[in-house]
Amino acid sequence: MASAGNLEWRVNLGDGTTEILEAEASFGHKLVMGIKSLIMELFVKCRKFLEKAGGIAKSEPKKGVHGLKVGLALTLVSIFYYMRPLYEGLGGSAMWAIMTVVVTFEYSVGASLYKCVNRVVGTSLAGGLGIGVHWVAAECGDRFEPIILGISLFLLASAATFSRFIPSVKSRFDYGAMIFVLTFCLVSISSYRVDELLELARTRILTIAVGTAICLVVSMLVCPVWAGGQLHSLLARNIDKLADAIHGCISEYFKDKDCPEMKNEDREDHASKIQAYKCVLNSKASEESMANFARWEPAHGRFGFRHPWKFYLEVGVAMRRCAYCIEALNGRLDSEIKAPESLKLHLATPCKALSSCCSKVFKELSTVIKTMKKSNKIDFEVSDMNFAVQELQNTIKSLPMAVSLAEPNGANGEATIPPLMELLSLATLVSLLIETASRIEHVVNAVEKLADVAKFDFADDEKKKSNPSSDNRDHHHAAMKVFPEA
Repeated sequence: MASAGNLEWRVNLGDGTTEILEAEASFGHKLVMGIKSLIMELFVKCRKFLEKAGGIAKSEPKKGVHGLKVGLALTLVSIFYYMRPLYEGLGGSAMWAIMTVVVTFEYSVGASLYKCVNRVVGTSLAGGLGIGVHWVAAECGDRFEPIILGISLFLLASAATFSRFIPSVKSRFDYGAMIFVLTFCLVSISSYRVDELLELARTRILTIAVGTAICLVVSMLVCPVWAGGQLHSLLARNIDKLADAIHGCISEYFKDKDCPEMKNEDREDHASKIQAYKCVLNSKASEESMANFARWEPAHGRFGFRHPWKFYLEVGVAMRRCAYCIEALNGRLDSEIKAPESLKLHLATPCKALSSCCSKVFKELSTVIKTMKKSNKIDFEVSDMNFAVQELQNTIKSLPMAVSLAEPNGANGEATIPPLMELLSLATLVSLLIETASRIEHVVNAVEKLADVAKFDFADDEKKKSNPSSDNRDHHHAAMKVFPEA
């Protein structure tokens, strides 16, 4: 039968019903639809990529500026290739200047200095040794020349490669050792066939010097990003995250069921603060890399020459020890073994008080690092934290009485003792909280050591004569004697 000018075919089935048969689409139609679908999919992926790139540029504009800086440096160094007088002065090796900028221009000034210095020193040292070995080999005659060149290449390349496994060399001169091997191989091999070896070495070193000079000038003068400043800010942010995490964990564990529910936005913000400790656990590699690059940077801003960057790593180690305890605390939130509500109510106040004191200590340490000024209150904050620990320990001693006074749940109205596993669940959390407070003192000591070595000023911009820091430390130690650990 016909429908709207089209033929419609029906098939009679055995049960008396009919089924409409639809005509299959032609191959050309399927191909066109497939191409349209592919184009739409590519368009959607490109749009998502551009949106993600725009989000990164908006949230971290310095990364966008870094791309512009690299483009500027390459444009400047390409002038040596476009202008004939400059090109003739460098010879055909002008392209090495462009390659130098590409491989040495890094995000931070310290990283760029690290690569530039390593590249120049490695190239110069390898070039000098290569020329010296070539002279010795040439003096020994044509018969022994390839043998001497081959032996020297084997020994020096092996020694330089092995040196990259030495921790002190790997942390500061790994890139230079690699460039040394590469340059020495090029010089020693090409010296056997190239007559004007000195001219080749001269132009190669000159082009690398031009590339590194342009790289450093642009990196240091155009919106510089200092690795030392990045490390300093990272440490302060991580301390703030620990403060939010420990306060959030204890608040979530002892939250009142009768309180109104938070909004979705507030709940997500609260959950993100609790999980913020993970950034501290994952920051070791970043801290070590930034500290290594910061050692190469000259004095800048608030950081003088030979600033004690290694002490930042000690603070980071102490912070991660605290973060591990907070991670264990966070694990108690999702534990399937729930503590009795009566015991949680009994310990809620002292636990919240201790977490609040721990958070205040972290916040004060963050202020010390941000402002680079010694705190007048940190020792008193630590004393308050130790007092809160003692109060929590005194509350724990009264737990047997709290257990015996539990609400009557038995058949005869007698008090029932909670199961042992439920008691252990709450005891674990309290123990972890006290351990975290103990480890916070190590963070305090590390920050105070950093402040002393880096010569931080006092908060009032003058040396305290009437109340020196030693008096605060004596007050802190006295508090420890008054409130010893149980």
